[in-house]
Amino acid sequence: MPELPPMSPPVKRSVTIGGHRTSVSLEDAFWRELREIAKAQEVPAAALIAAIDAKRPPEVGLATALRLYILAEVLKRQA
Repeated sequence: MPELPPMSPPVKRSVTIGGHRTSVSLEDAFWRELREIAKAQEVPAAALIAAIDAKRPPEVGLATALRLYILAEVLKRQA
């Protein structure tokens, strides 16, 4: 039987991207990790979100792009 990490439902937060407000729903663990990544890169979390949004394919939602980016960064750190 797999051991599960602490879980929470997604939390919706408002962000401004290119001067437009939008909402993104992510689980607390992803929000925390996103802030840590932004801090390590010495950029505001909003700027990191905007950069990811600008590079994501149009068929991929912002929340999905953020989760995949965070996963890639965590895996990179572990390598």
